[in-house]
Amino acid sequence: MWGEMLGAAIGGVVAVAAAPVVLSAVGFTGSGIAAASIAAKMMSAAAVANGGGVAAGSLVATLQSVGVLGLSTSANIILGSVGAAIGAAGASEAS
Repeated sequence: MWGEMLGAAIGGVVAVAAAPVVLSAVGFTGSGIAAASIAAKMMSAAAVANGGGVAAGSLVATLQSVGVLGLSTSANIILGSVGAAIGAAGASEAS
């Protein structure tokens, strides 16, 4: 039981902390999409597919918004909950 609780706590914290790091690493930064990054390639592909522009609400647009503004409180709660569930499941399997 304690192992599962610890796994849940670690999983939740890691999920919430890792999201902005991963987004920044692929090029969705606070100052926009980084040149020559995976995000730039995604944006280019989305623009070509949509006739020259990135559609509002698309994956690229959403990730860029998160990169600039960060995750909302509700998104952090959901992400933390999923991370906690995965952490608890992993700890349960390990014991």
